[in-house]
Parts: sequence; structure tokens; C-alpha cells
Amino acid sequence: MGNRLASPPRPVAGLLTRLVRDRSGNTLAIIAAAIAPILAMVGGGIDMGRSYLSQSRLQQACDAGVLAARKRLGAQAAATGEISPDVAETGQRFFNINFRSGSYGTEDRDFVMTLEDDFAISGVATVDVPTTIMQIFGFTVVPVRVECEAQIDFANTDVMMVLDVTGSMAQRNPGDTLSRLDAMKQTVATFHAQLAAASQAGSRIRYGFVPYSTNVHVGHLLRDEWVAGTWSYQSREKHDDLTSPASRTYTTPAKRVSGSITVSNYTSYKASFTELKGYHCPSKPSGKITTGTEVTETLTDVLTPIPGVRHEWTYLRTRNGNSYSTVLNDTTCIVRQHTYDNYVDTYKKIQEPALLSEAQWRYAQIEYDVGDWRTTGNGCVEERDTYEIADFSAVDLSRALDLDLDRIPVSGNPSTQWRPMIPSYIFGRALRWDGRGKFDTRETITTEDYVSPVGLDSAACPAPARNLSAMTADELQDYLETLRAEGSTYHDIGMIWGGRLISPTGLFAAENADAANSMTSRHLIFLTDGETAPLDLSYSSYGFEPLDQRRWSPDSPLSLAETVEKRFAFACGEVRRKNVTVWVIGFGITLTDVMKNCAGEGHYFEAADAAELNASFAAIAESMSDLRVSR
Repeated sequence: MGNRLASPPRPVAGLLTRLVRDRSGNTLAIIAAAIAPILAMVGGGIDMGRSYLSQSRLQQACDAGVLAARKRLGAQAAATGEISPDVAETGQRFFNINFRSGSYGTEDRDFVMTLEDDFAISGVATVDVPTTIMQIFGFTVVPVRVECEAQIDFANTDVMMVLDVTGSMAQRNPGDTLSRLDAMKQTVATFHAQLAAASQAGSRIRYGFVPYSTNVHVGHLLRDEWVAGTWSYQSREKHDDLTSPASRTYTTPAKRVSGSITVSNYTSYKASFTELKGYHCPSKPSGKITTGTEVTETLTDVLTPIPGVRHEWTYLRTRNGNSYSTVLNDTTCIVRQHTYDNYVDTYKKIQEPALLSEAQWRYAQIEYDVGDWRTTGNGCVEERDTYEIADFSAVDLSRALDLDLDRIPVSGNPSTQWRPMIPSYIFGRALRWDGRGKFDTRETITTEDYVSPVGLDSAACPAPARNLSAMTADELQDYLETLRAEGSTYHDIGMIWGGRLISPTGLFAAENADAANSMTSRHLIFLTDGETAPLDLSYSSYGFEPLDQRRWSPDSPLSLAETVEKRFAFACGEVRRKNVTVWVIGFGITLTDVMKNCAGEGHYFEAADAAELNASFAAIAESMSDLRVSR
């Protein structure tokens, strides 16, 4: 019988099998071993979720803080280096509002801002997020840190500055050491520095200028075909027909012979006021007198004058009763009563023929060849055709070509072209240098020397305007040095040419178009120190107005000042329709409703002195800029 391995007893084998197959103890061990990582995963998820939420809110608060601080710093700091002491306080306040202490159970909130070399404001915000379950594993807090930065910059921007350079700009505002003109120059230079310091790399910032007073100097910007080759001026020329010499008749002052005259104040009334005349009294106090003067006049010499020979007539005049005259005293018209008691005086009327050696002039509207206008003109131009507008709510731009800002002149069509201003051609018939006479549109042949804008110094032509171009600080300074204060206040021509030079669709459309793949922000800044104040003796952009009468005449229902204001308002509306933002600044004055309505709410400023002028330009710069988070 062979040997065989003995089998173990059955009870032992069954026990081992059951132990191998029994998993109840293993499950408990596995569960015990898995509890720790499960707690870590769940607790970590909870704690990290709170951390992520805190980080997101902290980033928003950091951005809000630096944006508020950079806005408070403004654009001016980039030019002046002056930092307002409440910049940091403003940023901290906005940070605190957006992430309050203890939010989401956080601790040790901190926010630090730094002013960078490029005048950006950067910030670092930190906070600790206490853990809950993760504390079991030794992690008591989760530190959260975020960074942020804000900057003001300028994308592609065109700025057209229409600047009042009238005579009143030579005055100083109370409290200032500089004239208004010099204060304006300094402010414009500071404004340029603000934009230059905050501009983005690759951005285009351009400046244009329209100095204006009685007219504007734009001739150098015009093409030859845009200017008429001939034009008629209110002028004079030598008159050679001396076969019938014109005579000159005048009256000598009267001399008392006998009798008496007494002068007393009779009554008074409030003077009239118009923009053209100021305060004035009517020449005859109509309705203010009750009686007239009895006058007896005798011609003592009745001889018939001989042609070409000097002749005198002598008169004796006797007066009894009362006559009246008015005199202006401040804003009151005083009526004076002149009482005559057999008052006798004598005077002479003298007729003198024109001497052959005297200049004989024909005063009329005379046509000139102005093909050489670039050398004979003064750089200013007369406006193209227009008409006297009665209803400014329905302007006919097919007739008012001056107000059609984008219209391109047609070569050979003078109505569409500008005309060179040549002050030496202009004479104001029939107004004499001593104030005698009045304007007369009729042709006159005489030896009289009538007034001229050159002699009256009423043909001011400002410094040349500039179309849009980039300018360095030195180039700007050189240009500002050319500005001088002279002339009267014609706001309309400044707005008209400011609109023409910034329009993207008009005379300079090719130069003013948007840069490639980038929109341009367009702004017109209109600065003035006075209300509309034209002068009928001025040679303006509409000629010698009492004689030319293209947009206004002495018989117009509107005064010349009212006409200028209404044309300004219309031109301003045309500029705004071209998507140009208009800003208006009154320097040393209170703006009229016309000026305020031109700019619109939030776009006009009244600056009493140089400091307020700087603040106004700084506010404009800030509004023009793009405040953004740069990191």
C-alpha cells in the first residue's frame, strides 16, 4: 500500500476558508483608512470655494479702488506732477465699500496703492481666509493676494480749439497776474501736456486752432481754386472828369448878435439799449415836448453864385420860444429846454468849387482782379454767398453757402468761393472822419476823404489758423506765441471755421478721416471772454456790412449782434451733427444762454480766473480720456 499525503482535519480547513471569505473586518479597515482623505477633499473644497469667492470679490474691490484713485488723480497730474492729497483716501474708500472688513469670514484685509512713473496707479490687495475642516490637517488660513492697475489714456483724438483773441483778452481777471490771453496760453500748454503724458503708444492725438476776432486768418489753408479771381469791394478810384468840378458846400458856426438864451433841464426818461449802439437817446425827444420855437430867418445876400468861383451867403436868424435837445447821462436821457428871447445870430453858407489840384474820387462798389491775392491780401477772407435770414429754424443752405460747412467751392463760380480781404481797398462812403454824414450805398463823386477800416484800425486779422496735426510741446509753444489780442467779437465766424477744419466730411475730409481700423474722437473747445460785440465800422468776414449788406443791414429787424449770435447757434448745431463734441468755456464772464445751449448740459464751464480755467480744461481732458483697468 503506497504512501499519500494526509489531509488536514476538516474543521481546520473550514475555518481558514471562512476567514478568507469573511470581508467584514476589511471593510471597517478600509473605511477607517479612507475617512481622512475624504474629509480633506470635502473640507478642502469648502475652504477653497470660500477662498475663490473671496479672491474674486477682492479683485473687484482692488480694481474699483485703483480706478477711483486714478480718476481722482485726473489727467492734469501727468503734466504738473501735483498729486491731490485725497487720491489715496478716495481709492481706499472705494476698496472698502466693495470689500468690507470681515466679508466671507476673512481676516487681515489690506490694500496698498502705488503711483507708477507713467502716472498709472497700481494696487495689491491681500486677505486671509480662515479654514474650517482643513484646520485638522494643520492649514489654519488660506492667504489670498490680487494685483490691479488703472490708467487714463487717450485713443485717437482730434481737438479743435476756437480761441477768442479779441482786444478784451489783453485785460486781466481779478486776482490774476497774467492777462487773459497769457493765462489761456499757459492753460492750453498744460492741457497738451496732460494728453501727451496719458496717450497710448500708437495713438494719434492732433490739434487744430482757429483764433478769431473780427474775422479769421485761413487764406494759407485754401487752394487757389477755392478763392475768387475777381471781386467787387466797397472802394474808391480816381475820377478824371474835371469838366464840371464838384463843389463843396459847408456852413460856418453861428455867432450871437443880440437877445438871450436860457438852458434848463425839462424832463428825463430811461435810455434805450441795443447791442449795436449801447445806451442811447433818440435824436428828437418825441412825445417829450409841448411847444416849438418860432424862427425867423433872413438871407442878406441874394447874389447868384458864379460857377467855379467861391461864394458866400449870409443869414440872420431870430428865435423866440422853446426848443429841446437830449443828452445821455449814464443810462438816463435828460431833455434840455432852450428858451429864446429875441435871440439873433448870424452864420454863413459857403460854396467852394473843387480845385483842380484836389483829388477827385469816385466812391462805389468796384471790381478788382485779385488773382495775386496771396501777396495783396492779409490772409483773412470774406465769406461766400449768403442771405439775410429771417427764420433760423428753416435756413436755406442752397443760399446760405457760408453756413453749409462741408460745401466744396466750385472753380470759376464766385458765389461758392471765398474772397480775399484787402483792407486798403475799403472806404465807408459817405461817413467823414469827423463823424459827419452817414453810410450810403449810392455811388458818390467827391473830393471828400471818407473813413476806411485801415485808418480806423477796424480790420483786425488774427494769427493764422492751423488745421489738424500732431504737435510737440515746442511746436505748440511757438504757435501760441503768435497769438495777439485785437479786434471785435464775432463768435459766428469762429464756430464756422472751427467746424470746417474738424469736419471729417468736408474741405479736409482726406486729412480728417478716421485712422485705419480705429475710430477718432472729435472735440471742439470754444473759449471766449465776452458776449457778441460786432462793430459796423469793422471790415468783417461779410465785408463792410453797412454797405455790403449780405447778411444784415441797418434796416434789419435784428441788430448786427443778434444776427451774429443766431448764426453762431446755427453753426454750432451743424458742428454737433458731425458727431463732434462741443465744449464752451466763458473766461471771466457769465455765459449767455446761446453759449450754454450750444454746448449742452455738462459741456460748458465758467472760469473766473486762471486757476478755474485750468480746472475747466482738466475736466475736459478727463472726460475725453478712457479710464481703464490696465492690469
